[in-house]
Amino acid sequence: MKTPIIDFIEEYKSEKPLRLHTPGHKGFAFFGHEADDITEIPGADELFSPTGIIAQSEDNASGLFGAPTYYSTEGSSLCVRAMVYMICRRLGRPAVILAQRNVHRSFITAAALTGADVVWIAPHEDDTVLSVTVTADDVEKQIERVRPDAVYLTTPDYLGKITDVTPIAEVCRRHGVYLLVDCAHGAYLHFLPKPSDPVTLGADLCCTSAHKTLPALTGAAYLHAPGFTPDEARSAMAAFASTSPSYLILQSLDGLNAYLSGYRRRLLRFLHRVGGLKDALIAEGFTLYGDEPLKLTLKTSASGFTGADAAEFLRRRGIEAEYFDRDFITFMLTPEIGAYGCRLLLSALRELPRGEALPQTEDSFVLPERVMSIRDAFMAKKTTLPTKECIGRVAGDVCVSCPPAVSPVVCGERLDGKTVSYLIENGMDKCQVVT
Repeated sequence: MKTPIIDFIEEYKSEKPLRLHTPGHKGFAFFGHEADDITEIPGADELFSPTGIIAQSEDNASGLFGAPTYYSTEGSSLCVRAMVYMICRRLGRPAVILAQRNVHRSFITAAALTGADVVWIAPHEDDTVLSVTVTADDVEKQIERVRPDAVYLTTPDYLGKITDVTPIAEVCRRHGVYLLVDCAHGAYLHFLPKPSDPVTLGADLCCTSAHKTLPALTGAAYLHAPGFTPDEARSAMAAFASTSPSYLILQSLDGLNAYLSGYRRRLLRFLHRVGGLKDALIAEGFTLYGDEPLKLTLKTSASGFTGADAAEFLRRRGIEAEYFDRDFITFMLTPEIGAYGCRLLLSALRELPRGEALPQTEDSFVLPERVMSIRDAFMAKKTTLPTKECIGRVAGDVCVSCPPAVSPVVCGERLDGKTVSYLIENGMDKCQVVT
């Protein structure tokens, strides 16, 4: 498969021009990659109105993913904001969006900036801040009650639980409601033996992060928009994006197309290894959580230790996890770690000292009281206070650490004692609240 962006930059480098354009390093090496770092000079195309090499590269990606696909050099966060804006723009007004609660903070800021009204799907009894179950029956009941313009899902979620998109997409079609999906952690799902990416399963809009599960540079992501025109997609991206996209990231996306053309076989071989790893851990007595193929989440509290303890234990053995908290530790696996990486992780986990299960946390996740709209709270005058002093105050911003960038309290909601305790336990010692 051709790599038009990479080819253009290689030719430009070979000419060794005097670069009297941005960026300021002029191609001279300070960190080692400057020669590849250019701007939108003639021939380099423009990311949000492409007619040349970027358009060709995006066409290659669209063929691989089976849907119109657009590049982001600012992660899935840019794509999330674009998706929300696209719905509002098509409606000609702020949308009403029925959403799964464990959303990334970019969705909250998108609602604040567009004025979209968000109605949360009530969590089930065993749901957590990070992992919320949503069924087609849940969605249908809420659609009939709320009459939203769109439904918004996050799948796979941060702990690796996958929402069954197909029946939810059928419900949305039946009611004439758009389906938007944050699939940042599932860019590889289209390349499974049976493709299970949200667009294939019926979503109208979907974002995926190439850098999370595919070998791309951080910030590389895709917007998939089968139900929208290129003008709608690109103008929405441009509304929130920098006018100086990273050509290092664009080259990463361009080169990734060639990699993905032979990815299915490589992925299938690695999935067999991951399956063997998970089976071995179950046989060792570990409790696994979630059903995402390339994510491994252990419920550490069931084995008598915290995720933080496990992370520190593994760090001393040269292994760094994606995420951990009191109850869980999560690992992002890709074919790039190979059989060796799987063996190394299994060997280290077998050495973890285990004991009796930790006491369960007292309560399930309950939605906080809503006092103001997301937009009104986000735009209101705010003050920053120690989190321990915020009980009873109204959140003025998203109170969240990253990772996972999922907040137990949203702008406009009242912070109660339980929420404050959760924030403190997860390292949030300050919060912005409405004055």
